[in-house]
Amino acid sequence: MISFEEALEIALNNAQVSGEEEVSWESASGRVLSRDVFSDISMPPFDKSAVDGFACRMRDAGCGMELKVIETIPAGSVPQKQVQAGECSRIMTGGMLPTGADSVIMVEDTETSSADTIKFIKKKSAANICIKAEDVKAGEKVLDKGTLIGAAHLAVLASVGNTRIWVSRQPHVAVISTGNELVEPEDKPSGARIRNSNAWQLVAQARQVPVKCTYYGIADDTPEDLQDKMAMALYKTDIVILTGGVSMGDFDYVPAAMESLGAQILFKSIAIQPGRPTVFARYNNQFIFGLPGNPVSSFVLFELLVKPFILKLMGCEQQPLILKLPMGADFTRRKSARKSVIPVMIRDGLVFPVEYHSSAHINAYTKANGMLIMEIGTTGIRKGETADVRPI
Repeated sequence: MISFEEALEIALNNAQVSGEEEVSWESASGRVLSRDVFSDISMPPFDKSAVDGFACRMRDAGCGMELKVIETIPAGSVPQKQVQAGECSRIMTGGMLPTGADSVIMVEDTETSSADTIKFIKKKSAANICIKAEDVKAGEKVLDKGTLIGAAHLAVLASVGNTRIWVSRQPHVAVISTGNELVEPEDKPSGARIRNSNAWQLVAQARQVPVKCTYYGIADDTPEDLQDKMAMALYKTDIVILTGGVSMGDFDYVPAAMESLGAQILFKSIAIQPGRPTVFARYNNQFIFGLPGNPVSSFVLFELLVKPFILKLMGCEQQPLILKLPMGADFTRRKSARKSVIPVMIRDGLVFPVEYHSSAHINAYTKANGMLIMEIGTTGIRKGETADVRPI
């Protein structure tokens, strides 16, 4: 048995990006940039108004004098007149600042004297101008290689006209459940059978990364069926995730089936609770994860181990967000020989453990928005003490 940190390091050290492709920026959400992105223009591209108001010389407005309105400047229009002493231009938010003006006074800070005359009624005003190139200069790098593209990144790509971008190749994931006791969700189990929930949980987690994920069904508890389904999945995908069949029982054939296919097992036991019997193997340039059959174990190990591996394979080395928050209630555990992961609710800046029975109690995670991380040797955290929590 190795520590979780060792297991994660082994997995990440084996994750190497396997190429790149050019895609449209519209389909780039969830992909990882394989090249830096640079701006072709300055942003803003000109001095512009930050408010609806009147562009003028502040020294004129500050005198309390009446200002003559010489033109109206909508956003997207080029000013036609230069602002002189005692003059102003009505301007809309985003409008180009006219020559001669050094500030924009807000509409609500003025009163109308006549149809074409206004007066500033406050003692002072901010400039209310967005200065040319204050956000980005032409030629400046705006996004780094390795960035996982989200909504804000798409806005940046659009603003710099980068409509065709280079991203790392996206791996294809396969999910296989194991166990003679399983039936699919649409079937009502009888006798000692149970519904297959793990596979659909893992498929959903993979697609949220996001990557393409294909479900390959339930493998019987036989070496032959396990090998057949793994071989079929390896023929078409990059990563195979199995759930169940990885412990020490008489019918836990997954590790042996991996080796029979020629895969090299890199670890098969981690000092973490839940999730100790987790297997990771390499098959040429493809990879196999054998996760425990209990649904909480497979859920947690995907989040902590498989997801970072997939992201690294996509060229992203994004570190998980760990919050240090005070406990809202006491929490203790009986054993502390392994790192422990507990479902919690983060509420009003405090951490509260949710009702949690065991690694089969996946319902607990429907009430949780975080995972409390307890290190080896820690048996409890008291109310008010700081805890490490990973949002989910």
